[in-house]
Amino acid sequence: MDSKERTPVRISRNLNTGFKSPLLSPGTPCSSRVDQASLREDIEELKGRREELSAQIALLEAEGYNVEELDQHIEQLHEYNDIKDVGQMLLGRLATIRGVTTKDLYGEFGLELED
Repeated sequence: MDSKERTPVRISRNLNTGFKSPLLSPGTPCSSRVDQASLREDIEELKGRREELSAQIALLEAEGYNVEELDQHIEQLHEYNDIKDVGQMLLGRLATIRGVTTKDLYGEFGLELED
């Protein structure tokens, strides 16, 4: 056999069978009671978390916050970040053109490094 020839690949498994999880092999002891108990625990944890979040929301609403106002703030923060990103990009290009660092430009334009 020439070293360049390949042995034909044969697929020995049936591709039309259902998916079998490698985590649950046929010999794995897995009773439905254990699964249901685990699911019940998860559900109870999620219910507790929902109650905690509801209490936090109620506290924020009692302090005068409302969802619409918070949504507006979030939108404004996104817009601010987009504008800041464009400004950073422009400073970077200008610094490249001038052959200086962006840090040098901050002083020229009266910007703080934390901006």
